[in-house]
Amino acid sequence: MADLHFILPGTASPKAGVQEVGNKAWNLMLMAHAGLPVPPAFVLPTQWCRRDQPVRGPLLSQTLNAGIARLEAATGLAFGAARRPLLVSVRSGAAVSMPGMMETVLDVGLNAETVEGLIRLTGNPRLAWDSYRRLVQGYAEVVAGQPATPFDALVHEAVSRSEAENERELDYRDLRALTMAMLDCYRSLTGTAFPADPREQLAAAAEAVFRSWDAPKAASYRRLNGISDEAGTAVTVQTMVYGNAGGTSGAGVGFTRNPATGARELYFDFQFNSQGEDIVAGRQKPRDNDRLRVVLPAVWVRLNDLCRVLEKLFGDAQDFEFTVQSGVLYLLQIRRANRTDWASVTIAVNMVEEGILTPAEGLARLAGIDLNAVVRTTFAPPVPTALAVAQVASMGVATGAMALDQETVQRLSAAGKPSILVRRDTATSDIEGMALAAGILTASGGRTSHAAVVARQLGKVCLVACPGLAIDLDRGQCQIGEAVLSEGDPLSLDGNTGAVYPGRLESTTERPERALAVIAGWRQAAA
Repeated sequence: MADLHFILPGTASPKAGVQEVGNKAWNLMLMAHAGLPVPPAFVLPTQWCRRDQPVRGPLLSQTLNAGIARLEAATGLAFGAARRPLLVSVRSGAAVSMPGMMETVLDVGLNAETVEGLIRLTGNPRLAWDSYRRLVQGYAEVVAGQPATPFDALVHEAVSRSEAENERELDYRDLRALTMAMLDCYRSLTGTAFPADPREQLAAAAEAVFRSWDAPKAASYRRLNGISDEAGTAVTVQTMVYGNAGGTSGAGVGFTRNPATGARELYFDFQFNSQGEDIVAGRQKPRDNDRLRVVLPAVWVRLNDLCRVLEKLFGDAQDFEFTVQSGVLYLLQIRRANRTDWASVTIAVNMVEEGILTPAEGLARLAGIDLNAVVRTTFAPPVPTALAVAQVASMGVATGAMALDQETVQRLSAAGKPSILVRRDTATSDIEGMALAAGILTASGGRTSHAAVVARQLGKVCLVACPGLAIDLDRGQCQIGEAVLSEGDPLSLDGNTGAVYPGRLESTTERPERALAVIAGWRQAAA
């Protein structure tokens, strides 16, 4: 038990350091101590990641069992039980937040018996079978290292067969058949049956999260951000809450302030009847932001109130993932919000004026930012008619040759040519291309997906959920509305309005003069 740390309601202030338990768990501990709605969890600290697997393996199951016993006592549920089953998520968490770079497995603990137990517990067969099919696919990708494509094809077939618009419209019969097809697919791809033992699932998921520390995208992120390879990741095992439990449930990601402009407003994406991976993975277009205000007004008010509570607790703008289960709000994780330099300046000034920070703290927040280089770029008129208007994930403007994969971005960059990376759903595995591209355009995803968060951190213009964007990789072409573009054709993105333009456009700049004058006053007073 000495190797475990617990996140439980009413727990004392955390004694472990962020280097030991990771940024994610540390922040969860602070929120639980403050009485905020955090599902019970336990943490395997970062030192586990640095152990060789032959040393770690024999102890892992024993330690996980000890942690699960505490979760069972806290929730009144039982892991692997045919009645009142406990399900958990298995999440990564390094000392320095690395959004989307490491792995998560949701709904761990489901099998042929516990899926029936979840139906008895919730009275919701659709929830149970939807969670089971998500586990099979997530486990196949993360733990067994299988491609997503065969499982995505099964989802597409199920949606087409049911004449539904998307998987959220599938009923429990459709989802049960889809789960069975995915179990068969898993056996076909791996040569073994999907593991039915929940404790085997849990241990394998934890090992996969530890392995993901060394994944190429995680290593690239650390190199780009100057993070040591030696630190390792913690593993957080957290009680599942269900955003896919029906019409008053859903999943979302919120920022306490606009990470592109710094405006004091809740900036969020939300989707009803979904789990968190639907939002952060960038494979879907969140469509329910406006509906949340109408359908769940109490949750909407609570989210806005929490923005101020979280900023006071952490002393900075925050990025948080949340789930609503049957109208009840839960916070699943939180971290300092990645933001543009323009937003950093605006947020620091506003927080000092609001009394959240002192001028000295405001200056500390801006350390490392070249204030002389903080500008907002716009396209100089006249501009042509836009091909489409997408959602803005990161502001500014960018012009370059269209590239449909990161290899093309790298080739163009080596030749000294700026590029626009155009993808169906930019994944964090594209980080090398994102770092080199002048801008990023996607057909799917939301403003708060992991890829959008990384793009903002890299200072890249990023537009997502572009209507009418269809990509043909075989032909090296994409279609935006009526226009057909070939790889290498010039394209321009306006991260201020969301407009996508053909050709190369000239830009002009402006500076946040009022905010810079305030900051200059802080420095003069401190001299």
